[in-house]
Amino acid sequence: MSVVSNALVIGGGIGGLTVAIALRQQGIAVDLVEIKPDLSVYGVGIIQPNNTLRALDKVGLAHKCIELGAAFPGWRIHNAAGNFLFDAPATDSAAPGMPPINGITRPLLHQILTEGARDAGTRIQLGTSVATLNDRGDHVLVRFSDGRTADYDFVVGSDGVYSDTRRRLFGDIVRPRYSGQCVWRYNLARPSRVEWGELYFGPDSKVGLVPLSTDLMYLFLVTAEPEGARYPQSELAALMRARLGYYEGFVAELAGQITEPSGVILKPIESVLLPAPWMTGRTIIIGDAAHASTPHLAQGAAMAIEDAVLLGELLGDDRSLDAALEEFMRRRFDRTRYVVESSQQILTWELEQWAGIHNPAARPGELLHEATLALMEPY
Repeated sequence: MSVVSNALVIGGGIGGLTVAIALRQQGIAVDLVEIKPDLSVYGVGIIQPNNTLRALDKVGLAHKCIELGAAFPGWRIHNAAGNFLFDAPATDSAAPGMPPINGITRPLLHQILTEGARDAGTRIQLGTSVATLNDRGDHVLVRFSDGRTADYDFVVGSDGVYSDTRRRLFGDIVRPRYSGQCVWRYNLARPSRVEWGELYFGPDSKVGLVPLSTDLMYLFLVTAEPEGARYPQSELAALMRARLGYYEGFVAELAGQITEPSGVILKPIESVLLPAPWMTGRTIIIGDAAHASTPHLAQGAAMAIEDAVLLGELLGDDRSLDAALEEFMRRRFDRTRYVVESSQQILTWELEQWAGIHNPAARPGELLHEATLALMEPY
């Protein structure tokens, strides 16, 4: 029998929708509130390593992601001149029989999760936020922005890197930290020659091509940018093309296709790691609100989904709430810290190299390989 009978989920992103599904599958009544007036997302695509698919399979959504996405076997590595260097196959050891990596558009993934949450019976309230959380010991009294109040056995904050729930519970103990890098993304038609994910390494940037469907991919460009850099939307396509100017061959051809400023998504790369534990009383923080990582391991969404699935499993059995949360933290904190710290280390080595600093201890490729294998292990 579940340790809680009803729960509130704050945030309608990847983690929030997944935890709503996971809790509903345990028979827990779930209300989800999202401050935006709809559940649409902007952005291009998302990378789903094999351990992401393992977690999604536990809530019955992995095969739909594979069906609507684009599986690929790993990464094909090149230099900035476009010369092929080597292949880096990914692994399917976490979920044998599923793709080593799946690419999918963010809107399609969000559609899958939204439909999954609604089909499971989640009550979703849009354009609504939490005004106050009052933990009464045996329940949490919540007052919403529209004046309504409700009692919940448990509250899950999954409201992103700038989490208001985290601030309510822990103050400003952590804030998002700018990494020194930004990522530029743009959707392009996928040529038949792009069978793998592709990476191109320049002297002060890197480029990636990520399959999203049979005829769609996205190009990402990682560059060093000043903190707080802001560029007019109307100039983003030209600025992205200019930063690709060093690359030759195939990437240079693709750069010429970046013509629509509104299609460029530019985001600073930030990270957060909330110290353990992530809960106060009957409210817990998960996903990016607790542990946003840089994208260097492509594990940010995976960690949020794993959080959500495990939390649902633990709250669905007959242990006490304290025991369930203690087990959750034991199995999640070190794993997510490893992702945050390993991603940050790879980023730091990149920035050193781009600045012309020779660090004999730098081994980004090896760390990426080690971390990928480690994250395929059961947790």
